[in-house]
This record gives sequence, C-alpha cells and structure tokens, in this order.
Amino acid sequence: MKKLVIALGLAASFALGTPALADWAQTQAEAKGQTVYFNAWGGDPRTNAFIDWVSEQMQARHGVTVEQVKLSDTAEAVSRVQAEKAAGKDSGGAVDLIWINGPNFLAMKQAGLLAGPFLTDLPNAKYLDLAPGSAATTDFTVPTEGYESPWRLAKFVFAYDGDRVSDLPKDMAGLGAWAGAHPGRFTHPNPANFMGATFLKQALVEMAPDPAALAAPVTDASYAKETAPLWAWYDALRPNMWHQGRDFPENESAQAQLLADGETDFAMFLDPAAPAAMIGQQVLPPSVRVWVPEDGSIGNMSFVAIPYNAAHRAGAELVANFLLDPATQAHMQNIDVLGSYAVLDPDKLDDAAKAAFAALPTAPALPTLADLGPTLPEPHPSWMTRITEDWAKRYTK
Repeated sequence: MKKLVIALGLAASFALGTPALADWAQTQAEAKGQTVYFNAWGGDPRTNAFIDWVSEQMQARHGVTVEQVKLSDTAEAVSRVQAEKAAGKDSGGAVDLIWINGPNFLAMKQAGLLAGPFLTDLPNAKYLDLAPGSAATTDFTVPTEGYESPWRLAKFVFAYDGDRVSDLPKDMAGLGAWAGAHPGRFTHPNPANFMGATFLKQALVEMAPDPAALAAPVTDASYAKETAPLWAWYDALRPNMWHQGRDFPENESAQAQLLADGETDFAMFLDPAAPAAMIGQQVLPPSVRVWVPEDGSIGNMSFVAIPYNAAHRAGAELVANFLLDPATQAHMQNIDVLGSYAVLDPDKLDDAAKAAFAALPTAPALPTLADLGPTLPEPHPSWMTRITEDWAKRYTK
C-alpha cells in the first residue's frame, strides 16, 4: 500500500508538471526588480513581522520586494480581483499574491480568477507530499490542482488559563456542560470572523450524525440533518456564555484580550503556537496552556495563490517558492519568530534540514504534534457559508 501511495504521488506530480531549471532561471530573471503585492490578513503582528523578514530576504537574494497589503478579510482581495475582471483589466492587476483558503479559493477557482497551475513549477515543491488527497493538494475538500502553494499549517486549538481551569472538558459537548457550570466564563468570536466560523465548524464536525456528508457540497436535506445536533447544543450553550451570548469579541485578538484580562477562561486560535508566543510577548499570562478535544480538531494548510491578472507573477512565484524553502520553514516554526508549524514532508528533508527543525526552541505552552492529536478534515466550503449565515439569522437582530 505504501508503494502504491508513493507511485500515485509521483504520478500526480508529473501530471501537474515538473520544474525545468531553464524555465526557473527565466522566472528569476523576470522577477528581478519587481514589487510583489502580497495581500494577507494583517491582524497578527508576528505574521506581519515574518512577512517583513521575507521581503528583506527576497530583496537580498533576488532583488524582489514584498509589500504586504494588510487585509481584515481575505474577501477584500477577492473582491478587488473580481472588480478588475468585470472591468476587463486582464493584466496589470493590483493583487500579486493572496493568502487564501476555503470558500475564497473555491470562488476564485470557479470564476477562473487564478493563475496556474504553478505549484510544481516551484523547485521547493519537491519537499511537499503531493499524493492525491494530501493536505498539500486539498483545500477544504477541494482539490487545489496546482493553483495554490501551501506555506503554513493551521490547526484549531483552545487556550485556557491553567490557574483558573482545572476541569477541562473532553470534547465540544463537554465544553457546553463546562460553560453551564461556569456561566459567563466562555465566549467565541463572532462567526462573521473566520475564527468564530471555525468554532462552529469544529462543533459541527464532532456532532454531525454522518460526518462524511460534510465532504460534499451542502444541500437543504443534508443541512437539516447534519446541523440539528449543532443548533440544539448551541441553543443550550448561548445563555451561559459571556454577556449571555448577546455580545461577541470581533476576532481572536479581542478574545485573547478577554482571556488576558481575566474576563473569560478560554480563547481559540488556528495557530497552535500563538499562545506560547503571546506569553513570550507578555500578552497572555504564563499560566495559559493549549487544549484540543480528545478526538482531534479541524486542521488545514494555509495557501498562497496568484490571481490570473497579477502584474508581477514571476516575483509572486519566487515568493511562493521561498516560503517552501526548508530554511524558511524552520525559521517560521521558531517560537521566537512566528511558531507556525511547517508544511513540509519530514521524509523528504535532508539531514541538515531535519537537524535545523530538531534544534528549534520549545516553551511550556508550545504543544508538540502529538499533543495536537488527530487532524479532522474541513467540511466543504459551502457548509461554512451556510452555517455562518444561519447563525446570523438565528442569533442576531
């Protein structure tokens, strides 16, 4: 079976295309002097600082500048490309590279708004597991088909204050019971924000009668069946939340501040290293630790994609390739830098790269991969759209 998986992975790689050194040299030459406008969520200072470092490295190595366009929502960049398409601006677009996932990727892919496929044009793609269905080739159940390149691992985790919480629940159902025993001490970000939406998806994945149904596009019938336990659970949870579930923090940063101020006992992140990093920055108290439901949590890879009309496609490809360099990934995973877990296949690394990862510093609040438990698959993007819209109808005026 292992040989079959390897063979399929190689076949997929060849099907997508393999990088030609001459072509890559041409890409490098074309990219020199370009400024790549990297549209990326700007709500995390550590990520912003990392992108600044990437720009410094790209300028020194390739003569390419990376300019981060800080977004509050990825949909802002998607809308920009859609507007350019509608206006007939099929070249010289304002967006060169987008940090993208899930529904936004699906929308751009279906509308023909992405350049590519380009993934296997990148020399450093050789460090990825490109087997069919692997995390590097699938985005929220949607095959990426080479139109995205991964750059960091995302996994849903909770952070809690160990000085105040000694009776951790085992799962999302248990979290509802915990909130009932500790009224006002739990909340979640507004589901209009991706973190609040992920919280609802985690509960959905755990509670759906047929989790396999979540891999397919949602229908009225499947939605009614699979979400019934979720909404029954949430109806019981809501009155026991902070402010009786009438108000919600805007995003993960606002929720982390509630935890830091002692107003609530939990926060949530898609970056498992974030709590340790925030302790190091003295944003969270040293008593904060990470908790993951015992059967695992939703996880995925974060990707970058290039719009079809990008003005600086060559430079964007160089940035995507640099993000996959083992040295870059090790630097990124350093808790003193960013702490985000690497997307590379450890079996494809040489001894020097493996040693670099092994030498990375640790911290008491930094979970190991074993601590993070199983990774649960994301539902099809249509489920996230439907449950967030339904939540708004049910619980907002």
